[in-house]
Amino acid sequence: MRDLLLVGASGLAREVAAGLGGARQILGYLDEDPGRYGRRLGGLPVLGGLELARDLDADLLVCVGSGRARRGIVDRLAGLGIGADRFGRFVSPGAHLPMGTPIGPGSILLAGVVVTTDVTVGAHVVVMPNATLTHDNVLHDYVTIAAGAALGGYVVIGPEGYLGMNASVHPRMRIGTGAVVGMGAVVLTDVPPNETWAGVPARRIRVDGAEPLLTAGARR
Repeated sequence: MRDLLLVGASGLAREVAAGLGGARQILGYLDEDPGRYGRRLGGLPVLGGLELARDLDADLLVCVGSGRARRGIVDRLAGLGIGADRFGRFVSPGAHLPMGTPIGPGSILLAGVVVTTDVTVGAHVVVMPNATLTHDNVLHDYVTIAAGAALGGYVVIGPEGYLGMNASVHPRMRIGTGAVVGMGAVVLTDVPPNETWAGVPARRIRVDGAEPLLTAGARR
């Protein structure tokens, strides 16, 4: 097994490093902020910029919280000649999932994640602690599931979709590409692409690129 490089000197990267617990050699972080170069975070060095990925024989994990930002970094790495075969996967020993669950390259499942059966996880997906994925869920590439979120059966989340902390989604709902569901929201209907929904039950509060919509409380 090759050594590992964590791309993005972030809290998520430190969570991955802590979850590995020395089971795999981590060379350090790559980051786009030159002000961090030479520093140590969680005992690991910030080695330099993305271009070092070409020279170091190690698997990569992109450890930034936003799916859109992860996609941007993967695209920049592709421009440096870094293909899908260079990305590792991290499934915490404290996660519970059936053997053979398909998990795409670059994906991260942290401690306490529960996967029941027939769940598909795409590339560069991040699932935070104690999230629950139930039967026949599909998480497309660059999805982010925050801590404590729960999906009913047959839920599909499109590329770059984001589900906030402790949010829950009714079975058979679809969360569109680039959509955001706020923390604690309860989703009872499909969420269109590039919209932000929040509340109980969840309602649209923003369309990507537009001014926030007034909520009922704001109108009062």
